[in-house]
Amino acid sequence: MWLPIHLNENSAEPMYHQIEVQLRALIVSGQLTEGTLLPSIREMAQMLKCSVITVRRVYQDLETEGLLRTRQGTGTFVASVQEEDLGRQRTASVIEAVEAAVEAGMRVQLTRQEMEHIMTRVLDDRWKENG
Repeated sequence: MWLPIHLNENSAEPMYHQIEVQLRALIVSGQLTEGTLLPSIREMAQMLKCSVITVRRVYQDLETEGLLRTRQGTGTFVASVQEEDLGRQRTASVIEAVEAAVEAGMRVQLTRQEMEHIMTRVLDDRWKENG
């Protein structure tokens, strides 16, 4: 199974976090549906060229959140998630991404006005692309 997870080795964001954020987004957006069997930890690590420990941490974190479930000897599956929980997860993942973007802007000492301008420009561009 191929998953559209892309890692940026130059990012300050840890590899496990990049994987976790993207896998969570695939689940909460419905791109990965309930019951979907995920690659084994070893297969996923090979696909993403990262350590087994990194993938194990991602799977455990998402299982703790209720997004994944693991059956011994069978594998790791996308869990059944209530619609209201999906909504909360979707909102939380966007808030987390926006917070990371704000932190990045603050690190390079952008002003609030500059960050708002960038956010508006990106939103406008995305809406035009999908519009």
